[in-house]
Amino acid sequence: MDKVITFFKEGYDELVHKVTWPKVSELQSSSILVLVASLIFALMIGVFDLGFENAMKWFYNEF
Repeated sequence: MDKVITFFKEGYDELVHKVTWPKVSELQSSSILVLVASLIFALMIGVFDLGFENAMKWFYNEF
């Protein structure tokens, strides 16, 4: 049981005193970057999916 208590005490100490937390402005800019990158990636996948769907419809209609 002592090991478990020591584990949580050391974990708390590390989170409070040793971890460098980002500032709010850094966090906001990183979040916006992730959002924009995710939207671009989703649009690219949507375009590829639409193109593949149209190619398969054309292929099946030909044969």
